[in-house]
Amino acid sequence: MIDKKRLICYCNDKSVEDIVKLIKEHDIQTLEELVNRVDVPLGDKCEACLEEGYENDGYSLAMVLSLVKQRRL
Repeated sequence: MIDKKRLICYCNDKSVEDIVKLIKEHDIQTLEELVNRVDVPLGDKCEACLEEGYENDGYSLAMVLSLVKQRRL
C-alpha cells in the first residue's frame, strides 16, 4: 500500500494525495498534461519525480498517474 502522504515532487512539496486529487479533478490522462500545468507546477525543477523518483525508487509522477488510471488510487 502506498502512503498517500509520501512526497513525490520534493521541489514543489507535492504528495501522492495532492497529485491524485489534481489528476482526478482535471481528468489528466498523460504525464505531459500533468507536468505542463501552469497553475500547479510539477516536475519543473530537478525532474527526478517524473519517472525514476526522487530517491531513484520508482515512486514518481508516472507511477501515480498509472495507478489512478488503473483505479488503484
